[in-house]
Amino acid sequence: MNSINNNLSVYSDSKRHYDILDGLRGVAAVMVVIFHVFEASATSHQDQIINHGYLAVDFFYVLSGFVIGYAYDDRWNKMTLKGFFKRRLIRLHPMVVMGMIIGAIGFYFSASTLFPGISSTPVWKLLLVMIIGCTLLPVPLSMDIRGWGEMHPLNGPGWSLFFEYIANILYALFIRKFSTKALSVLVFIAGAALIHLAVTRSDVVGGWSLDATQLRIGATRLMYPFFAGLLLSRISKLTHIKHAFLWCSLLVVSILAIPRIGSTEHMWMNGLYDSLSIIFLFPLIVYIGASGEIKGKNTARICKFFGDISYPIYITHYPLIYIYTAWVVSNKIPMLQALPIGFLVLITSIAIAYASLKLYDIPLRKWLTKRFLIQ
Repeated sequence: MNSINNNLSVYSDSKRHYDILDGLRGVAAVMVVIFHVFEASATSHQDQIINHGYLAVDFFYVLSGFVIGYAYDDRWNKMTLKGFFKRRLIRLHPMVVMGMIIGAIGFYFSASTLFPGISSTPVWKLLLVMIIGCTLLPVPLSMDIRGWGEMHPLNGPGWSLFFEYIANILYALFIRKFSTKALSVLVFIAGAALIHLAVTRSDVVGGWSLDATQLRIGATRLMYPFFAGLLLSRISKLTHIKHAFLWCSLLVVSILAIPRIGSTEHMWMNGLYDSLSIIFLFPLIVYIGASGEIKGKNTARICKFFGDISYPIYITHYPLIYIYTAWVVSNKIPMLQALPIGFLVLITSIAIAYASLKLYDIPLRKWLTKRFLIQ
């Protein structure tokens, strides 16, 4: 989610943009919305359509680590910790706030038996949770106003940004100083932990709750992909690959859409698929995307559009999913009957994301940049 934004050159100075990586992030983000739409009609992990959409988070982490390394690794002789954290907050946090506000607006519209905490939540408590959410600090389980145990009950995907912030802090304080060899050792250990988690649990799903098990899942999901992306930015020698956006998009869609691997008696097979996708395929896709060039105006427009909406759609779509899921489950709507409304949710999510970007995110980041970065 965090590549250098095409619209604000102050973030990248004279460095080139990886436009294809921006576009791929958008492709994955749209797949997340589709995954969540179908999830409302699923009865288990086995029959979930767009089955591995949850792996998009791990793909985002690889992208983020790669772009952070590319954007900042060679700047620490002229950039302070304070300057780094300012840049990251300006890049990420305005949309965090927007996502929480949208979540608060839609909160009572998702009231149902699926979300037992909503009907008994007073407005003051909703507003308190929204204010805490705008800081991205997780709320304790005692303040779970929805009933799903989320650390951000107004906007579930906030958990992945919470861990992203942790990765940025770890990078800036410690890991940027690691040699390539030391970073390789860290990535190897993190990869082993990821395989163990995925195979023993049958997948890497989780990370969104403030309890020991979920925090372990979230940390494990973060450490390998983010710092593998960072390592890739340091050691890769990019080449020139034709049609990289097309091939990488097809790979991303295929990996996220593939049905569940293995039966209920062989659930470890799905965990192996998850870990192999994160450890090998996602870095490969990032390498190919970084090595590619965009040819043709239409491809450039498509890539730019997906890149523009990538972060906004990911961080604002889930309040609509709460409402849609509550409607499907409470009324026992068959999947085929629900799909037209699900399609409307997707289109509305794209529209909200694009409007948020143009009318709020870009203007606010320009103002914040002028106010806090340009002296």
